[in-house]
This record gives sequence, structure tokens and C-alpha cells, in this order.
Amino acid sequence: MSRTSEMSGTDTSSVEPRILPVTATLTSANRRDHFLARWGVNREGHRIQPGLYALGSPTPDSSVFVTANYTLSFDALRSALAGRDCYILVLDTAGINVWCAAGKGTFGTDELISRIEATALDQVVRHRRLILPQLGAPGVTAHEVKKRSGFSVEYGPVRAADLPEYLKTHQATPAMRRVRFALRDRLVLIPVELVHAALPILIVAVAVYWLGGARSSPAAVAAILAGAVLFPILLPWIPTHDFSTKGFILGLVVALPFAVAAFLRPPEDAWGLRLGAALTLLLPLPPVTAFLALNFTGSTTFTSRSGVRREIFRYIPIMAWTFGIGIALTFAPLLLRILRG
Repeated sequence: MSRTSEMSGTDTSSVEPRILPVTATLTSANRRDHFLARWGVNREGHRIQPGLYALGSPTPDSSVFVTANYTLSFDALRSALAGRDCYILVLDTAGINVWCAAGKGTFGTDELISRIEATALDQVVRHRRLILPQLGAPGVTAHEVKKRSGFSVEYGPVRAADLPEYLKTHQATPAMRRVRFALRDRLVLIPVELVHAALPILIVAVAVYWLGGARSSPAAVAAILAGAVLFPILLPWIPTHDFSTKGFILGLVVALPFAVAAFLRPPEDAWGLRLGAALTLLLPLPPVTAFLALNFTGSTTFTSRSGVRREIFRYIPIMAWTFGIGIALTFAPLLLRILRG
């Protein structure tokens, strides 16, 4: 019985290692998959089979890299390792990327140990070292992996693209350890947000504001596009720390020109009516932008799980009340006309 099986209580000597071949070359089908994933098409379907993969012609002394079974994560790793002979151990993260899966626990200690046993990795390699992505660290307890499997954990750089340089010394520079969230990283989030979050809200909002006043429809569209498109672009420069308040600020800036136009457009109307028309834009639109902004907390380096939880409990009620009051003001004139017959 191997050392791994002695520690875990599972006899892996009877498990026949199954190693799947893979190349570092990304095909047109891979790139099409990436495009569809970025746009949220078949969102749960961008995954590969968990298991052990051989890149090139690895030997029992070749390195073992660990990643998630999300196609973009797997493809980023294998393409970064072009020209190397190594193994890639793919965990079952339900098609979720390393960072998010580590937060959810699917890229975690138990799954890693289970995959080591299922692939009989101790029979494939002579060494007992695993190289994990740094972003997987929140889900993996290294000393527990060592205790239960005999394999030690080494955390590589944040980005797979830095692996070739990292592997020269197995020492990460400060830049390799730093999680960056540059404009390009933020831009790739926009398509999936438009498809899965903004579009349904857009339909509902346009319908509601069309019933309450056709002039409000462009404002509703602007508020939603601000949350799904402008927010990730402007994120670092919008004041305040919380995403919700950042969203409120951006939504207010976007809604303000429409509100001013609504206040000035019918000068013959009473002052109170014009103020009410402005409030039907200033109250419900910023919460829409803020809600969409809150959706970005799970994909950025600006917040944490506890921070997201705190924001949800603190700001969602405010969003709901502000939006509700604005909608009530929108339909108040129509309701009064109905009551008057």
C-alpha cells in the first residue's frame, strides 16, 4: 500500500491510473468556447472532464499542476505551459474558475485529496509535490493535504502566463503575487453581465417605464447600461469603497440629466408636478445601477466574501425601498385618474 493510501485510508494500489493526453495548442473550437463563455451562453457547460492529463511526454519526475475544470482556466494553464512535459490534475469544480471555486469550497482540500486518490497520482509520479494557482489558496489547507495524501502544496503565481518565469526558480516575485484588476480584466466581464443580468432587467424596466411614461424609457436603459457597462470601466475612479454606494453615485449621475429635463420640460405644469416627474427618475434609477454594480463584487479584487455579505444586508433594503417609492410615484398620477373615474 502506498503512502497516500496509508494516510487517507484508501488503497490506491488497486486503482489503474488513467491519464488523458492534451496539447498546449488552442483550437478554433477552444476559442469559440471561450467566446461563448464570455457571453454567458450555456454558462454551466464550459467544463472538461476532471482527472489527470499529460501535456507533452511527462516522466515520473515531471511537475504536476492543479487547476479547475472550467475550460478557460484549463486552457490558460496548458497554453502557458507550451513546450513543457508535465501533468495537469483537474479538479471537479462544477465548471467554475479557480478563484470562485476556492471561495465556494469546490476547489478545496477534500476535492484535491479525492482527485489524487481517484487518479492514483502516487503511482504516476515519484515526487510528492503539487503546484497550485495562488488564487486557489483560500479553498485549500496545505498542511491537511500533506497529512492526508503525502503531497506537499506549492503555490504558483496568480496568472498562468507568469508560470514560465516562475518555474525558473520556483520563487514568485511580488508582481507575480499581486492580483491585478486592470481595464482589460474588467472589460471581459461586461458581455456576460449584459446577457444574464442586464437584459432581463432591461425588459422589465422598459416595460414599467413605458407604462408610466414613454419619456422615461431612455433613462431606464441608460441606468441599466451604466450598471453593466460603465461601472466596470469606471470602477477604480468612482468615490467610496462599497460597490453599492459606487453604483448609487453612478446611477445618480446618469439619472440627473433626465430628471432635470423632466423638471424643465412642461413649464406650464405646477411646480409640484414637475418635481414629482423628476423624482420618478431620481429615486428608482440609481438603485437599478447600484444593484447591477453589486453583481461585480464576486469577480473583482476590491472586496471579500464578508464584504459582499455586509453590502447585501446593508444596501439591498435601501435599494428596494428607494426603487419602490420611485415606482409608486410613477404610477400615482395614473392611479388617481382611475380613482376619479
